Amino acid sequence: MKTKKWSVDRGRTVQSLSQFIGRFLKFDANEQLFIYVNQSFAPSPDQEVGVLFDCFGSDGKLILHYCKSQAWG
Repeated sequence: MKTKKWSVDRGRTVQSLSQFIGRFLKFDANEQLFIYVNQSFAPSPDQEVGVLFDCFGSDGKLILHYCKSQAWG
């Protein structure tokens, strides 16, 4: 992605964010996308971004990483 910083509504879920990124990157329907908070854990798909920001955000930002394969497990 060329854009590295995005503003996201607090009520948006991780699943909807994953779907948006998948459409933006033009993934096939059968490809999966995994999202990680601070490169340490994968939040549940129904988790709201605002709650993650409250718990794990710093300096007014929440750092999320994505990849096409699981980091572990």
